[in-house]
Amino acid sequence: MTVTALLAVVLVPAPPAAAASTGTEPTRDEVLASWTQPTAESTAAWKAARRQQDRWAVYRFDWSSDVCTRAPDTPVGFDFADACRHHDFGYRNYRHDLARHKDRIDEVFRADLRRVCDARHMLAQPFCNGIAFTYYETVRFLPRT
Repeated sequence: MTVTALLAVVLVPAPPAAAASTGTEPTRDEVLASWTQPTAESTAAWKAARRQQDRWAVYRFDWSSDVCTRAPDTPVGFDFADACRHHDFGYRNYRHDLARHKDRIDEVFRADLRRVCDARHMLAQPFCNGIAFTYYETVRFLPRT
């Protein structure tokens, strides 16, 4: 298990089924906030939960995504699909209060994209970061419908 995955297990609230037995069930807002931070740990926890959505059903999260909408999910081989899914998750679950959370959700998107680029070969990173910056700036300045 990687350090990031281990931290995700430690830092993120237990699913409702496990928490119910201890009486420490986190609120929907607490879980949502823990999964929408611009950290590797937050993203790892969200990815783990996404793989086991049924364990979080009581919170009625919207897991749907159109991935990168009208942009390529993997421009020139850089896989931005999970970053786009995470961004959609934040927007869709903060839908009724998005104005208050939009900047943070967009920052999560930027951080997720940056991690994709950081994992690439050093020579590819500047090109990847240029594309990632374009994706980030697009969501930052276009109104969300």
